[in-house]
Amino acid sequence: MSGHSKWHNIQGRKNAQDAKRGKIFQKISRDLYQAAKAGDPDPDNNPQLRLVMEKARAANMPKQNIQRAIDKATGAGGANFEEITYEGYGPGGVAVMVFCLTDNKNRTAAAIRSAFTHSGGSLGANGSVSYMFNRMGLIEILRDGLDKDEDEVLMDALDAGADDMKASDDKFQIFTDPSAMPSVRDALQEKGYELDTAEVTMIPENKTKVPDDKVGQYQHLIDELENNDDVADVYEAAYIEE
Repeated sequence: MSGHSKWHNIQGRKNAQDAKRGKIFQKISRDLYQAAKAGDPDPDNNPQLRLVMEKARAANMPKQNIQRAIDKATGAGGANFEEITYEGYGPGGVAVMVFCLTDNKNRTAAAIRSAFTHSGGSLGANGSVSYMFNRMGLIEILRDGLDKDEDEVLMDALDAGADDMKASDDKFQIFTDPSAMPSVRDALQEKGYELDTAEVTMIPENKTKVPDDKVGQYQHLIDELENNDDVADVYEAAYIEE
């Protein structure tokens, strides 16, 4: 029995690692799609796409996955993907936005609605929660291996055209106007910074606490959304108190 238990423990850890890796790949695929859609699909002529491809390789993302994401953006192979954003309320009334890339709107709409309904939430109309978020450029620089202190990074970020910066124990988060993100990114890279993230995203103005008795339902909603192949990103105006 001990061997049987050990097998299940190892298998459980492997399944958890696979799920985490899948979510990382999913986010990178979204970033690849957006970078290729917004600019040249040739990374030699597209710094943003090149940055995301480097991140994909560092995460050991298979080459075919990388190419598939770029093909979605360019329509290669006859695929016609659309960008659709759904807005809704999770358990406890917390705001959630879901960004999707799909070649079948009916399939995606049914799946997203089902995820909210099964978890005690509900889909809302366009604009029902998006006003709670700000569209911003986000650049993240990891502290590990960085030989500059917070004041130096802040000055470099402001000189590059950034609007604000937040520092935590493990990274610096630099915020920009969406249209300024590429120029700030390029300026920081020219200064020798290695960027962990450079993207345009949705930042909540405020976060609402998920009620303690709704945490399980809320986590189920987010997991179901993130495990959907049509879902490229989930934006949350919520936090869970640990």
